[in-house]
Amino acid sequence: MQWLPHSGANSGTTSDTCARLRAARMAACALAACIAIAGCTHVHPHYDPTRAHHTPSGFRNNYLDHFFTGSFWAWQWQRWRQGLPKPPASVEEMQPVPANLSWLQQNRSEPAATWIGHATVLLQAGGLNILTDPMLSERASPVSWAGPKRKTPPALALTDLPRIDVVIVSHNHYDHLDLPTLKALNTQAGGPPLFLVPLGVGDWLRRHGISHFTQLDWWQSLPVHGVRLHCVPVQHWSARGLFDRFETLWSGWVIETEDERRLKIFFTGDTGYSRDFADITQRFGAMDFAMIPIGAYEPRWFMRHQHVDPAEAVQIHLDLRARRSLGIHWGAFELTDEPLDDPPRALRQALQARGVDPQDFVTLRPGVTLQFGHFIQPAALTQP
Repeated sequence: MQWLPHSGANSGTTSDTCARLRAARMAACALAACIAIAGCTHVHPHYDPTRAHHTPSGFRNNYLDHFFTGSFWAWQWQRWRQGLPKPPASVEEMQPVPANLSWLQQNRSEPAATWIGHATVLLQAGGLNILTDPMLSERASPVSWAGPKRKTPPALALTDLPRIDVVIVSHNHYDHLDLPTLKALNTQAGGPPLFLVPLGVGDWLRRHGISHFTQLDWWQSLPVHGVRLHCVPVQHWSARGLFDRFETLWSGWVIETEDERRLKIFFTGDTGYSRDFADITQRFGAMDFAMIPIGAYEPRWFMRHQHVDPAEAVQIHLDLRARRSLGIHWGAFELTDEPLDDPPRALRQALQARGVDPQDFVTLRPGVTLQFGHFIQPAALTQP
């Protein structure tokens, strides 16, 4: 016999279905609420609510609330339509010269700085070999087959370097934090260097098999064999992907030697202009030598908060009361709209406009070494 549902049975089935749908909707809402609450209650592992530049999700700048100006895609469309960047008029100033490798390998007594390219400088001070933002790869990119490609080679190869004692990193952008270069340094003969990094970057190093590091917050410092290194604030940002902005800290570095010379050296990394530099000078006094970025600054409507232009670089030089400064972060990668050879020309104009002696703030070809004691000597040491 075939049973046919009567009206009451049909009504019950519909009621059960509606009840199950309501229960499913309630479960989905509950799950969404749990995810939202979990996201809201996740606290950055280095979060310190007593420090103004900390946020529950990462970090922020001291003097700027709204960092990004304009649309990245509007900038890309504009540069495509205008055919930017234009090719350099001359590449002579960007081309490396042969470095005096035997002197660099042996030097442990004479303070010196050798520009390798971009933001990478071999700093020899206080008996230590210190390498800044090591970037010796072909591309500044998460992949080897795409992304900004070097237009000029680094002046020194990894095999040319003396044994590095300390690596200082300013932030985690690909043109400053290059994993292949760091891994190679981590396996150098004689043991790995000490990697000195801003908060959060050390966690990334650990995930990639590099364990000999110390990560510092702004205004913290570490003594290393007669040299004290200070992590100091600059105006920038951090990200390695699309969804991790501001999660790790960015910084500049003050290097103080504790020998008879008592040198004070400043490495900027990347920065926009801010009052941070006046704060640094108030705390440490005048700098003997400063490494200041002068490239990757156009268009100003998009770049002004994150990268200084040469005129602002001169203002940083003045804020730091630096005896001598070296212009870095130019000539290697086409990251922005100005031609690669534009920064030195614009720097010379800015120095003239402010009445600053051009010998006080110089640009060099990669591979050139400046020797300095109590002040930077204008003569450069290069291979004959």
